[in-house]
Amino acid sequence: MKKFQFPYIASGLGLFLMLAVVVGSKTGSNGATTLPLLTLLIMSEFGFFLTGIAAFMGISHIQATGMKPVYVFITGLCVVLSVAFLWLGIELWPHTTLAG
Repeated sequence: MKKFQFPYIASGLGLFLMLAVVVGSKTGSNGATTLPLLTLLIMSEFGFFLTGIAAFMGISHIQATGMKPVYVFITGLCVVLSVAFLWLGIELWPHTTLAG
């Protein structure tokens, strides 16, 4: 695999992980999520790093070779997915208070 192909793979995998996190984070009548919370957090973190690295590699490749519309779109998708995974991971984190 050539390095410039990584954003294509990461965007596809990132979209799949985003779907899994969004569907898995639905809460039931008892307040529990469909997937365990730790699984959702790990998937969000992995997706964040995967798409963040792909965005960095994509931007570096664009700077080196010039702008190609499809590659710019895929790199932009990786940036958006990375921010979305960060946001979802923070939103999923249980809200706890330090006071008794």
